[in-house]
Amino acid sequence: MAKAAESGEAAEIGTSPGSRLGRDLRALRKNRGITLIELAETVNRSVGFLSQAERGLSELGIEDLRAIAKALGAPLSWFLVHDAVPEAERGCVVRAAGRRHIGTPVSGHTEELLSPDLGGSFEVIRCVFEAGAERKDLLLRETEETGYLVRGALELWIGARHFHLQAGDSFRINREPARWRNPGKVAAEVIWVIAPPIY
Repeated sequence: MAKAAESGEAAEIGTSPGSRLGRDLRALRKNRGITLIELAETVNRSVGFLSQAERGLSELGIEDLRAIAKALGAPLSWFLVHDAVPEAERGCVVRAAGRRHIGTPVSGHTEELLSPDLGGSFEVIRCVFEAGAERKDLLLRETEETGYLVRGALELWIGARHFHLQAGDSFRINREPARWRNPGKVAAEVIWVIAPPIY
């Protein structure tokens, strides 16, 4: 692993969703003629971290992906469209095993892209909030968002309002600062719709 990182190249990549993202990253980086060392310096990340990301061993947060996309001169959506989708299904169907995992800097929070691509006017994301996970800072986006709590419990702050949600509840955030916390002892799962797409 250390040799791969020192030489600026990643080792063999697997087939998990995270590995496919890593493979896409590696392919684009090599296409641009940029080493891992050069990319790490540009995006202010360690060579080891990027090497692990290219091998699917660590997830990239959305801010990391934005910085990498900018450094490689590619749209962010390039990393979120899976090339191995059969032609007949492309743009129409997302298989469970083929979902794009979107990393997040908030511990205990994972996201999967359920939309086939980002070409539409909205995106659908499956969010899982582990027990006790919390976003402590308010997030403000120029989007209209709605969510449906499939299982578990979630506390949600929208502007100055505070809500306690249970499975079956839904919500909307319309260009307001928001944050969340899972107060329960089990993971909470939310199907989240965002317009316009941000990933």
